[in-house]
Amino acid sequence: MDYISLMDKALEARKKSYSPYSHFCVGAALLCKNGKVYTGCNIENAAYTPTNCAERTAIFKAVSEGEREFEAIAIVGGKENEPGGFCVPCGVCRQVIAEFCDKDFKIVLGSADGITVYTLDDLLPHSFDKSNL
Repeated sequence: MDYISLMDKALEARKKSYSPYSHFCVGAALLCKNGKVYTGCNIENAAYTPTNCAERTAIFKAVSEGEREFEAIAIVGGKENEPGGFCVPCGVCRQVIAEFCDKDFKIVLGSADGITVYTLDDLLPHSFDKSNL
């Protein structure tokens, strides 16, 4: 699957965001190496800390279905009722990605101007992973 199609799935997932507090809606689409795609949106909570990001929602859905090999994730976010924009994963999401993905895993960020592709190593250099244990 090309990255534009993956981003389209992230944009669709963003429409399902539950963000009544921040009104910042995020969608993610995770591409498995077998071609399956798992989507996720951010899900907020009044207590804030139980909030879950779109990226983790997609990854946890995939892992709970037995998936362990991932190729790329597309992410788009922005204020409610506005076009999605450039939205990098938070530190917690980057660490979750590092648990399951190699340093060359592709992170595709979207905006009105198109997409930008990073690797996990670009966004989380010197990560803590299994090799540190």
